[in-house]
Formats: sequence, C-alpha cells, structure tokens
Amino acid sequence: MKYLIASDIHGSAAWCRKLLRLFEKEGADKLVLLGDLLYHGPRNPFPDGYDTAAVYELLNGVKENILCVRGNCDSEVDQMVLSFPIMADSKTLTLGERTLFFTHGHLFTAENPPKELKEGDILFNGHFHVPTFKRLEGGVLFANCGSVGLPKDGSPHSCLVAEETVLTWKDLDTGNAFHTQRL
Repeated sequence: MKYLIASDIHGSAAWCRKLLRLFEKEGADKLVLLGDLLYHGPRNPFPDGYDTAAVYELLNGVKENILCVRGNCDSEVDQMVLSFPIMADSKTLTLGERTLFFTHGHLFTAENPPKELKEGDILFNGHFHVPTFKRLEGGVLFANCGSVGLPKDGSPHSCLVAEETVLTWKDLDTGNAFHTQRL
C-alpha cells in the first residue's frame, strides 16, 4: 500500500490542486487528510488562492480515495459540504506490520502519543505546519507531513508519501522529495 498524507489545506484551492495532481502522479492508494481542510483559522493569514468552495468541490471529486480526520479548525458545518467523513479524531491503518495512527495533532502529539502504539508504529500529525520526523520513547515513530496551504518556519508547502519501508516528504511546488526516511 501507498498513502499520500497531507494536512492543513486551510481553504487554499491553489495548493489543493497541486496536492491532487501529486496524488494522481504518485498513484497512491489513499489520500489521508489530517484535518484543517477549509477554514484558515483565526490566527492564520488567508492562504494563496483562498476559496473554500473550490476546495470542497475538488476534494469531493476524489471522495472515494480519501480517509480524513478532524482538525481543530474543522466543524460540523464543514461536514455538511464534504461528501466524506471528517469528524473522527483519529483513524488507524496498517502498512506491513506497522500500525499507522492518523490524527491532526491538537489531541495526540509527540509529547502525548496514544498509549496503544508499540515499537515501530507511526504517529502521523499535521497541525504544527512543519515537516518533522523523530523516534519517541518506546520506539514509536513520529512524522509530521507539514502543511499544504500554510507552511511555517520556512518549510515548503508539503505532504508525505508513506510506503512500507520509507517515508518521503514532497514539496508541492516542485513535486520533488526534500527528505526521505527509511523505516
């Protein structure tokens, strides 16, 4: 299986289009969205190409390929326009022998990982808008995919491709890998 993992679109239709082009190019089995899809949030500026209606139309067009969790900026009114479930706080999948735990990052973090994860499992977050990888106590792996619409700390607009033995962070502007992590 191959998963393309992204977070924090924050209503940017311009960057959402680039994300969907990369999803198609990568041939991933699922697009995993870690929340904050439509609204930019009260502390954030408007992202490039801010158009929430266009974002939900773009995402609804690939709804059969999406697995999504709720971000801190997502609400019930967002669910009314999206044709796939977004309100779960977390979801799990497997990749080989590993459990992949997907959550936005405002409830479970590297400092507060879910108790059920074991050595080699991976906790995926968005929320902080900065691509990150680290090993946590107990051998749990932590990966933040960065942000599609509002990257921070000089990081690129990004997403993450997860395959059985490797994680690859991709720059959405170029489609090129900027970090690869062997598992």
